[in-house]
Amino acid sequence: MSRIGKKPVELPSGVSASLSGQTVEVKGPKGTHTFTATDDVTITIEDNTVSVTPRGKSKRARQQWGMSRTMVANMVQGVSTGFKKELEITGVGYRAQMQGDKLVLNLGLSHDVNFEVPEGVTVTTPKQTEIVVEGTDPQLVGQVAANIREWRRPEPYKGKGIRYKNEYIFRKEGKKK
Repeated sequence: MSRIGKKPVELPSGVSASLSGQTVEVKGPKGTHTFTATDDVTITIEDNTVSVTPRGKSKRARQQWGMSRTMVANMVQGVSTGFKKELEITGVGYRAQMQGDKLVLNLGLSHDVNFEVPEGVTVTTPKQTEIVVEGTDPQLVGQVAANIREWRRPEPYKGKGIRYKNEYIFRKEGKKK
């Protein structure tokens, strides 16, 4: 039994869901999202809750059960509150700033990095050493944050680079004389 799949997804106020066949459409204050489930699960909408049940006892049906419920829950959270990833920049002279729809990163390279922000995600820089990535799709928000972090991963000796907020960097000791 899927412990995640058993729980119904509560719809907060201001969020509505509609079902047509195997496609669920969720509308909220931040936009709309759709998800088409496989034929291995049954989706029902009753009394501001969305519940997912498997259509058999096969392994694939049980796999799709929990995954489908999580996809619906992520859509509901995305259109109501959204998702956010925060990044910190550590290093002398390392900084970031928004210029229109481009994120300009100064990371100690011979050139500035111009990062194109994809549609569906908003990137802000409250400080020169902080980057906030927000959006309604958790996969897209996480991928954009990972792509930004990829330009200068934190290194273990001085801790310089771009890291997630509250990420622990295992520090190594340098050479000894």
